[in-house]
Amino acid sequence: MKLSIRRKTTEPTLREEVVEYEVDAQDATLLEILNEIKTTRDTTLTFSSGCRSSVCGSCAVRVNGVEKLSCVCKPKDGDLIEPLRNMEVIRDLVVDAEKAQQFNAKAHAWGSKNSTNTAVSQDDEKRNEVQSDCILCGSCFSACPVYETNSEFLGPFALTRVWRYVTDVREGESADKIAAVQTNGIWDCTLCGECVPVCPQGIAPKSDIDMLRSKSGTMGYMDPKFSSGFGGGLDFGAPSF
Repeated sequence: MKLSIRRKTTEPTLREEVVEYEVDAQDATLLEILNEIKTTRDTTLTFSSGCRSSVCGSCAVRVNGVEKLSCVCKPKDGDLIEPLRNMEVIRDLVVDAEKAQQFNAKAHAWGSKNSTNTAVSQDDEKRNEVQSDCILCGSCFSACPVYETNSEFLGPFALTRVWRYVTDVREGESADKIAAVQTNGIWDCTLCGECVPVCPQGIAPKSDIDMLRSKSGTMGYMDPKFSSGFGGGLDFGAPSF
């Protein structure tokens, strides 16, 4: 079986090329094949991995243009392996996810200090159970087309994590989180759904963003592009309280 890997190196000079390797797959995962190539054929091949159990998300790459976890993907003959998109490539299949992770902070995607000790029922747990499974693999970030026009878009996984906390009955600052996702956030998403099929955890950021829009509407916010059609003004795109 032949696999092609898009590689990028900076030493001694910047070079990007697609290198083809012939491998004996034997029902192996992509991560196992990458390890085999590195240990027996090309020690310079660089990639990320961690748990090998689809939990840490560090081995995410693109296979024929679709985001996959290397530790569970079973490649086929002729597949093209590439690094994730929308992030700077450090070397080969390793990308710098720092900026993507920083969007969590900008979106206030965390539990607030003012969280209460409210009892959590089974129904409460299930309300954001799926969103809590996010492993920050960056697959949805890579698949998102919005970054082609807006590099400051908060992104699918940051926004889905905001929804996870907004729906938590213990959360004391949901209004603050809703306010944080109005700019470069929920209204900038095109709801194309590209983020949904690539999530290894079965999370649907598109649906979560849509729910954040609905929640924003009940709190007095409006899509600024829509409000501008009415001439804008102080009564549009701002909370009513």
